[in-house]
Amino acid sequence: MWSPQPPPLPLQLRRPTLPLFSHVRGRRSLNRIAASQEDPLTALTRVLWGRALPPSQLVLAVRHGWNAAWGLLMRQLAPSDPATGAFTRTPSRFPAVVAAPSPNARLHLYVGLPCPWAHRALLVRALLGLEPRLPLSVAVPGDDGAWSFTPDSPDALYGKRRLRDVYAARRGGFEGRASVPMLWDADRREVVCNESIEIAKFLCTLADADGPDLWPPELRQEIDRWYGVIYPSVNNGVYRCGFAQSQAAYDTAATELFATLDMLEDHLSSSRYLCAGGSSMTLADVCLFTTLIRFDLVYNLLFRCSRRKLVEYPSLHAYTREIYQMPGVAETCDMAAIADGYFGTLFPLNPGGIQPVVPASCDREALMKPHGREALSSTADASAGMQIGATTSVV
Repeated sequence: MWSPQPPPLPLQLRRPTLPLFSHVRGRRSLNRIAASQEDPLTALTRVLWGRALPPSQLVLAVRHGWNAAWGLLMRQLAPSDPATGAFTRTPSRFPAVVAAPSPNARLHLYVGLPCPWAHRALLVRALLGLEPRLPLSVAVPGDDGAWSFTPDSPDALYGKRRLRDVYAARRGGFEGRASVPMLWDADRREVVCNESIEIAKFLCTLADADGPDLWPPELRQEIDRWYGVIYPSVNNGVYRCGFAQSQAAYDTAATELFATLDMLEDHLSSSRYLCAGGSSMTLADVCLFTTLIRFDLVYNLLFRCSRRKLVEYPSLHAYTREIYQMPGVAETCDMAAIADGYFGTLFPLNPGGIQPVVPASCDREALMKPHGREALSSTADASAGMQIGATTSVV
């Protein structure tokens, strides 16, 4: 006969195995983090995955999040064509001098030292000796990138904290980007213009009749032709490289930039300046200079304009040195402010804010080396046109 089955054993619940990061282990890990000499975040990563690389899922998640945040910031900082990713510059709000100020108007110029567009107005002011007639306020980039004033660099006219506040003081108020340069009419409390080339042209009309002329009537068409080459390919070309949001957009901009620099190198190898056989400096040279002086310092590195450095172009580099050595020009070129303004402010392009060592070609000693361009002076009548380069170079 079959023996009876034994009664079933009572159900016993087994204590589950502690997870990898148990309470005890968790406490030990937290204690280890607290006692670590490393910063808490680094110590935490040591606990989670030791000295190995972070898990691939984390890397991919951070990369996706950073790309999304970068794209959002770039769309605000540097709008682009959605179809191509090419940088498209926002038009100036006050692009022309519509109503010329009265001869005795109290004008005030607002600039920022890092900005190449503001540097145009600052440079024309220095070359034409307009400092006594045109007071100046220098804005600096704030933590958020907006132009602001500090105790060391105040708004000399109204004592405002931000450049936007000056714009907003106009009778019609203001919405949009508060950019530099900006020429202000204090009598009318109105923006005269905030487009750099138009401000430069207007300042030329304020120059003394017996002084230099950077915008002579007989050369204006030629100046405009050169500007039509320089602006899209060089002045804005470096920004098209740095702010490109697709590989194709960058490739197009870089190719155009260096093709234009090659052409300018060839032209300036036999012509002292851009216009009229090279006999006189004009606004075309001013506009080219403010990009060239920043090229090796900023654009070659930060904006990926890396095919060649300016110092590798013998004629362009000598041309830049000649203009730099003209009286008053070097004082407008604050290399420390330029480097800080780009590497410290353009967060999407340089998140860590680390500034590279200034290239040797950009220090004052290198820029003051003899340029040897006197031999390119035109044989034209010395009394014709402006003779800034022929008579006031310090070398």
